[in-house]
Amino acid sequence: MGDAKLVDRADERLKSAAGIGGAILAFLDRVRSGDLGSLPVIIGLIIICSVFQSLNTVFLSPSNIVNLLYDSSTIGVISLGIVCILMVGEIDLSVGSVSGFASALLGVLWVNTGIPVFLAIIAAILAGAVIGLFYAFLFNRFGMPSFVSTLAGLLAVLGLQLYLLGESGSINLPYGSPLVNLGQSLFVPPALAYLLGALAGLALFWRSWRTAARRRNANLSAQSLHILVGRAIVITVVLEAAVFYLNRGRGVPLMLVVFLALVVLLDYALTRTQWGRAVKAVGGNREAARRAGINVRRIYTSAFVLCAVFAAIGGVLSSARLASASQQAGTGDVNLDAIAAAVIGGTSLFGGRGNAYSALLGIIVIQAISSGLTLLDLSSSLRYMITGAVLAIAVIVDSLARRSRVSHGRA
Repeated sequence: MGDAKLVDRADERLKSAAGIGGAILAFLDRVRSGDLGSLPVIIGLIIICSVFQSLNTVFLSPSNIVNLLYDSSTIGVISLGIVCILMVGEIDLSVGSVSGFASALLGVLWVNTGIPVFLAIIAAILAGAVIGLFYAFLFNRFGMPSFVSTLAGLLAVLGLQLYLLGESGSINLPYGSPLVNLGQSLFVPPALAYLLGALAGLALFWRSWRTAARRRNANLSAQSLHILVGRAIVITVVLEAAVFYLNRGRGVPLMLVVFLALVVLLDYALTRTQWGRAVKAVGGNREAARRAGINVRRIYTSAFVLCAVFAAIGGVLSSARLASASQQAGTGDVNLDAIAAAVIGGTSLFGGRGNAYSALLGIIVIQAISSGLTLLDLSSSLRYMITGAVLAIAVIVDSLARRSRVSHGRA
C-alpha cells in the first residue's frame, strides 16, 4: 500500500518520507516544533558525566555507578508518583513525609509488634493510599488547591511519623532479613541480568511491531520493519553493555530491577491504557476532558492515590536501604529530589505531558551531581545550587518548548 493512500498522509501539504532518512527528518521536525522528549536531559546527563569523569576518574567506575543506582532507586520510586500527579496538572508536597511515615509504620508493625514483614509492607502501602484518598477528597469535594492540602499534609504526616517512633527516634530493622538484603546486598546473577537485558529488547520490538501493525490496519503510516529491528538491536546492545559494565563491579542491584519494573508498569499504564489517555486529557484540558465523557474526579483521585502509594513504596525501600526507620527518613532532600527528578526528566509542570522514564532519567541526573560532588569532596551547598540551576533550566526549556508546540500546532 503506497503512502498516497494512507489517511494521515493524504494531505499533500503534510511532509512525509520513508525509511531511515524519513525517520531522521521526522525526528528533527519534532525537535524544531518543540517536541523535545528526553533529548535535553540525555544531553545534560552526558555533559555532567563527562565533566565529573574528567575531574575524578572514579566517577564512572563500576562500583560508584552501582552505588549511584542504589541511591537512585529509592527516591526514583517516589518520583514516579510525582509524575502521576504532575500529569494532571497538580502537585504533592508531602511525598517525603509520606515515605517517612510508611518507613516508621513498617518498623513499628514489623519490629515492635512482631507482624510478618509482608503484612507490614502491605499496611504501609495501604496507609499511603488512604492519605492519597484524603487529598483527593479535599480536592474534589472542596476544591482545595493541592499545593495547600499537601503542604498541610506534609506537617500532619510528619507529626504522625514522629509520634510512631516515640522517644527513641529510630527503629533498627533486622539485619539479614530479605527486605534489608534487598536494600543492601542482593544482586541479580550475571547470566540472569544478561537474559533480562535481551528480553527487554525483545519486548520493545514486540511492542513497537504491534503498534505498527495496528496503524497499518487502520490505514495509517507506520515505521518499517527494518527501523523497528534496528532500534531494538541498538537498545539491546546498550542494555547488555551496561550489564557487562556493572558486572565488572558488584553487579546489577536487585533494587534497581524493582525500580525499573515499576517504571515499565507505569509507562504501560500511561501509554497503553484508557486510564493513561484520560490522565493526559485531563492534564491537557480539564473542561475538554469532562465534555468528552471522562470522569475527571476519578482521574484526579487515581493520581493522588498513586502518588501517595509510590511515596509509601519508596519509604519501604529507603528503610531497607538504611536498615532502619528513623525521624530523619523522608526529610531533608527527599521532597526536593523527587519533584526535581520528575521535572528535570521531562514531565511538564503545565500538565498533560510526561512519562514514567522522566523519573528514571531525572533521578540519575540528580544522583550523578551528588555523587560527583561527593567524590570531589566539595560542599553540599554546591549540590543545592547546581540542582536548583538544573531544575530552573529544565522548567525554562519546558516553557519554551510548550510555546513552540503551540506555535506549530502540536500543543
